[in-house]
Order: sequence, then structure tokens, then C-alpha cells
Amino acid sequence: MDNWIDMNGPDGDVVLSSRIRLARNLSDFPFPIAMSDDDAAKVKAQVRDSILKSNTVLSRDFDYVDLAKTTPLDRMAFVERHLISPDLAREYKRGAVLLSRDEKVSIMINEEDHIRIQTIFPGLQLKEALDLADKIDDVMEENLKYAYDEEIGYLTSCPTNIGTGLRASVMLHLPALVMSDQIKNVLANLNKIGLAVRGIYGEGTEALGNIFQISNQITLGQGESEIIENMIGVTKSIISNERYVALEMYKNNKMRIEDMVYRSYGILKSARILSSEECMKHLSNVRLGKNLGIIKAEMPINGLLVYTQPANIQKIEGKELSPFERDVARAAYVRERIK
Repeated sequence: MDNWIDMNGPDGDVVLSSRIRLARNLSDFPFPIAMSDDDAAKVKAQVRDSILKSNTVLSRDFDYVDLAKTTPLDRMAFVERHLISPDLAREYKRGAVLLSRDEKVSIMINEEDHIRIQTIFPGLQLKEALDLADKIDDVMEENLKYAYDEEIGYLTSCPTNIGTGLRASVMLHLPALVMSDQIKNVLANLNKIGLAVRGIYGEGTEALGNIFQISNQITLGQGESEIIENMIGVTKSIISNERYVALEMYKNNKMRIEDMVYRSYGILKSARILSSEECMKHLSNVRLGKNLGIIKAEMPINGLLVYTQPANIQKIEGKELSPFERDVARAAYVRERIK
């Protein structure tokens, strides 16, 4: 089964992925911040059974992972693959996750809310991601009693999620806007229209490799379709901006751009030691070079952006590594995949 990480979707030159997250809570239990360990165990069992014991194809497509039985390395690898949040990785003892085999769907249990249904698609596919999330939500709601108010909508731990409980986000690669120093204006304008901008792993993280996450902040008073259409419109505007700036930069500084791209390509093909940050930087440059037609060779850049992260490179090696050993293993992995 194909993994979304290795696939290229619509507008994939700029949009790495589209994600939908639905926040839900069970009416018979306090919110996670106030519930007991016994309640947490009951929530895990009920949410697990709503999928694994459902009379649908979903029951065969999902694996259940009790995070209390995983290692710190396992949990960090999940975070790097965007399957669980950093918060759930830290507060793992009462948490769990249901994962689809293709990793397009992850259902986080006992994070900030009892349930966080997450779907991820490659490229700009917010509508498709929402359609899948809604189908899973419907299956779960047949077996679970959600906390819901007829006037307000779905009740959540954080007031900003009340209503639809929907967060729609896109992960964008914006090297040209960063290099031209236009990114500041873009991000400022997004904040003005009520969109949140975060780093590669969400709130409080850095925009490594010129990668940014953009998502809606308002869920109350807006319907799902309105939120999605707004996000798609804004994203398409940013895509056009990034493409235009990239072409203008290349036209006006052809030799400098080519030199930057080929230097990064050479380092990735030859380096014996690569830190995570350096790797992301050079992968970003090469990705820009491929989009501009400078480099023709096929290579799994999107996958490399994920699998070269610290925890995942250790999972690939099958053992825990020191920082230096990780840098050596990362360089070897990149050389092999690019070759």
C-alpha cells in the first residue's frame, strides 16, 4: 500500500501535504485534562472498538498502538511522520493512536481531546482529505456518543475548536519567498485574515527546510465547506506567488541559483556526514532546482525530508544512535536513495 509521504499530489511543487483534523469528545467522560486514569483507559477501549469492531472495511485497515507500550524513539518517529502531535508524544501514558496501513489516517486518543481524527493527502487535496475524515467520523459516531450541542456544535477542550472541530492545514515549501525575503509580508497577511502559521511539526516548531504549515484558527460560526474553500483560495494564491518569485529569481540570477542547487546536489550525493538541519537545507535547494527544471534526475525528495529526521533514521538503522552516528547514517541513506 502506497504511503502518502512518497507520493506527489496536485500542486505538489509547492504543497507537500493537505491535512484535516476533527476534534471530538465523548459525552460520558470529562475532557482529558480533568479525567482519571480509569476514565482514560475506558476512552481508549471505546474509541479502539469503534473502529476495530466496526462492521466496515476500516476494521481491517487499522492498527491500534497503545503509546504507553512504545519507546521514546517510536513516539518521536510518529511525530516526524506527522502521525501524532508532539503534545501526545510527551503526554503518552494515557494516549493511543489508531493508524491506517497507508498512514493517511491517524486517530489520536486522549490528546487535548478524547479523539483527534487526522487525514493526510499529498499535494493540495483538502476536499479529499475532508471527505475521508467525515466518513471515518460517521463510522465512529455510530458506536460513540459525542459531546455535542445543537446550537454550538461539537464541544472541545479548547474554545478555539468548538463548532465544527475542524482544522484544515497545508504544508508548503516556500524557498523562493524565503530567499527573496518576501515571506515576512506573506505570513503577516495570513495572520491578518485569521490563519495560523507554524513550523514543520506544528505549534512552537521551526520552519526547517523552508517548510511552513498554514491552518484555519476559527471553527465556530463557519461551516466545513466555507473553511475548506477559504483555505484552498489562500493556498492557491501563495502557490502562484511562490512560482512567480522562483521564476523571476532564476531569470535574474540564473548562474547563482544553478550554483546553489548544484552545490546542494553535490553535497547530498557525496557527503559522509550530514546533520538534520544541513540535510533539510540542501534537500530544499534541490527541490527548488527540480521545480525550476535545473535537475532532471528522479529522486524521492519528499520522502527524504521525513525519513532523514533523527528518530526515523534510527528506526531505519534498527537501533539507537549517537548524534554523530545519526549524521553518518543519514548521509549514507541520502547517498543511496539519490543514487
